[in-house]
Formats: sequence, structure tokens, C-alpha cells
Amino acid sequence: QVQPVESGGGLVQPGGSLRLSCAASGLTFSHYAVGWFRRAPGKEREFVGAINWANDTTYGVDAVKGRFTISRDNARDSVYLQMNNLKPEDTAVYYCARARDHTWSHSMNAYNYWGQGTQVTVSS
Repeated sequence: QVQPVESGGGLVQPGGSLRLSCAASGLTFSHYAVGWFRRAPGKEREFVGAINWANDTTYGVDAVKGRFTISRDNARDSVYLQMNNLKPEDTAVYYCARARDHTWSHSMNAYNYWGQGTQVTVSS
């Protein structure tokens, strides 16, 4: 398969933390931006944030700013989403995607390789 592979999802209590990983599989993240998106039950997929090749980050959802952090490890060809102080409204399937080039975008159309997603459930 040629797609990013997400891992690290699961069930966590409100206030807890999770770290999602996105590994390149059959492709590389080298010199590409990588984004994180999520789709909550009954809602459309939304942009969470992204990191470009220069390690600049952007976050698209105001509700996650200050709680979520995106980082990358180029040696491991992986990108991470650290999620702290999780809330029930963070419950969603989280996807990572590789952008078409080295710059990030909030638009789904700017990403052409998508993972299958990992479920994050925040509940007591």
C-alpha cells in the first residue's frame, strides 16, 4: 500500500492525552507537508492542522489551539499529533494526509495521499 498509516488512537477520559503517529508507507514525507484532519460523528471532515517541510505549523480548529501540537521526525519519516486535555468533542476519526508539495494548506484538495484513519474516543 502507498499511503500514510496512522496509529495511537483509542479510548481516553476527558482531560487525558493521546499521541497519534503517522508513518509513511510506500511513500515518503521528505520535502512534503503533512496534515491532520478529523471527522466527528455526523459532521464533515475538518482540518486540524499541518506541518510543512520547514517545521512551521498551522492549526485550523480554534478549539484545539493550545492543546494539540504537530511535530515531525524526518529520520523516522513520521509525523505526530500530540493531543492534551482532550474533550468529548474531540471524539472523531483522525486522518493524516500528505500534501502535494512542501507547503501546508487548510484545503483537503491540497492533499493527495490519505491514511485510513484512527479512532479517538474521549469519554468517561
